[in-house]
Amino acid sequence: MAESLDPKIKTARTLVGVVLFMGALAWASVPLYDWFCRVTGYGGATGYAEQGSNVILDETITIKFDASLERDMPWEFRPEIREMEVRIGETGLAFYEAYNPTDRPVAGSASYNVSPFSAGGYFAKIDCFCFEEQVLQPGERVMMPVTFFVDPEIVDDVDAKHLPHITLSYTFYEIDLPEETAALAEDRQTSLN
Repeated sequence: MAESLDPKIKTARTLVGVVLFMGALAWASVPLYDWFCRVTGYGGATGYAEQGSNVILDETITIKFDASLERDMPWEFRPEIREMEVRIGETGLAFYEAYNPTDRPVAGSASYNVSPFSAGGYFAKIDCFCFEEQVLQPGERVMMPVTFFVDPEIVDDVDAKHLPHITLSYTFYEIDLPEETAALAEDRQTSLN
């Protein structure tokens, strides 16, 4: 006759299993949510495209540009222009200006979305400064491009086809300097002392 496990051991094993399962779900939730948002445009996530649209419609839409900074980010950051009108399917090019007024290098990364959220799945970026971290040296000012188009399929979406505008928003936040940049900055500071 097989011996049965002590109920305390069964309970402990079950609880360990539940904790491991919950931990795995928590670990996977961020990449799964990110993937879901990119595929569906949920939450204003934008799409990506290797190239512009093959179809350009006569209908136009206004694209508005917004810029903000996380509370402790020392940069100045703004769109070059506040809005532009593009034909649906036409490739647009906009620039954002960033300036580091500090006496140290500062690295930043941009989070972004579009609003209204129903437009997220139709706003496609071809190239964007937000795809990579940015490092600005002390006093450096740069113009950062974003190349995009609005997918012509937007005109077939009941919720999105009558949108008068789409707002593209970026928020820059400070991140740790890449190791090589931090080492160079430290060497420079040491040589000045």
